[in-house]
Amino acid sequence: QVQLVESGGGLVQPGGSLRLSCAASGFTFSNTLMRWYRQAPGKEREWVATISNLSSNGNYADSVKGRFTISRDNAKNTVYLQMNNLKPEDTAVYYCYAMGGHWGQGTQVTVSS
Repeated sequence: QVQLVESGGGLVQPGGSLRLSCAASGFTFSNTLMRWYRQAPGKEREWVATISNLSSNGNYADSVKGRFTISRDNAKNTVYLQMNNLKPEDTAVYYCYAMGGHWGQGTQVTVSS
């Protein structure tokens, strides 16, 4: 059974940092492209970042480039999203995605003073 479980969300002040984790099971993680998405209430779900098994480089939405870093540890079957210099507009539920159509349950990130 494919499972993706996000963790690490919370409430932070503008300019603060959070590190999200997504623990994967039920498939060959090391062969699978992974993505992060986010969705605010009443808004469409939007793509945030992507990482493949072929490169250490990530791809990022313009809104987070330079502030967020996606990474993966294949030995731990886990993908991460390091979020620095957070802004109120980053407030959303953040979702982990595995290529093939598999979604995690999401973790809430709230940026507020």
